[in-house]
Amino acid sequence: MFLLTSVLVAVVCLLMVWIFQNADGGTQRRKGEPRARAEARPWVDEDLKDSTDVHQLEEDADDWQVSEEEVEHIPFSHTRYPEKEMLTRSREFYELLNKRRSVRFISNEQVPMEVIDNVIKAAGTAPSGAHTEPWTFVVVKDPDVKHKIREIVEEEEEINYLKRMGPQWVSDLKKLRTNWIKEYLDTAPVLILIFKRVHGFAANGKKKIHYYNEISVSIACGILLAALQNAGLVTVTTTPLNCGPRLRVLLNRPANEKLLILLPVGYPSEEATVPDLTRKPLDQIMVTV
Repeated sequence: MFLLTSVLVAVVCLLMVWIFQNADGGTQRRKGEPRARAEARPWVDEDLKDSTDVHQLEEDADDWQVSEEEVEHIPFSHTRYPEKEMLTRSREFYELLNKRRSVRFISNEQVPMEVIDNVIKAAGTAPSGAHTEPWTFVVVKDPDVKHKIREIVEEEEEINYLKRMGPQWVSDLKKLRTNWIKEYLDTAPVLILIFKRVHGFAANGKKKIHYYNEISVSIACGILLAALQNAGLVTVTTTPLNCGPRLRVLLNRPANEKLLILLPVGYPSEEATVPDLTRKPLDQIMVTV
């Protein structure tokens, strides 16, 4: 009887071990499957998560300012052009912007600061959700600060290329001959870092919600790119993944600001080259209903 009991206990123990091992293996496989799929997807900068969800007002209503501002409405002043002039202006503007290229070889020749002021003022004319104007343009000229920015960006970009971005993203960039070395962050006379303000503050210290802050700032960036092209300057649109928090601290920006885009700005260097790319024709980008 004792022998049978011992054998029975041993069998039960073996059965329990087998069950736990299989359950653990199944769990590992289930956990592993999403992880394997996630590695194939491009990595997303967590610092750039949008926070325009109006439900946040319900969560901590006492912390948010409800706008009761009255704004006077005035007659709209509009300049209407003759049709022939409209066609000429629209064609010339297209031809100007069609020459815009992303240039990674930027001269260290200084640019007039009044021009930088004007292009940023132009960017500031962008529409924004509820006219909150949720943007901050940080202009960096100091060589030491520019170099610190380069060190931060290159450190994170190396990790991005080797780990975060995934093989497909890295492969797609090969034709552009770009990598984590960003010499233009030192050579460009001006760096413009565009931050989105995820919320603002009222005079009483309460938070003011910034609706569609990322979309609003992105529109402003598009206008800025057009203004730079119009002024005869070049840039390359960079979105340095995972650099936002460190650059925000370096530049003494508040926590409610998140880095969206970094633009090195200047004249093209004499040896500047760009990839021989073409843009989609109109019939591939426009649908008329």
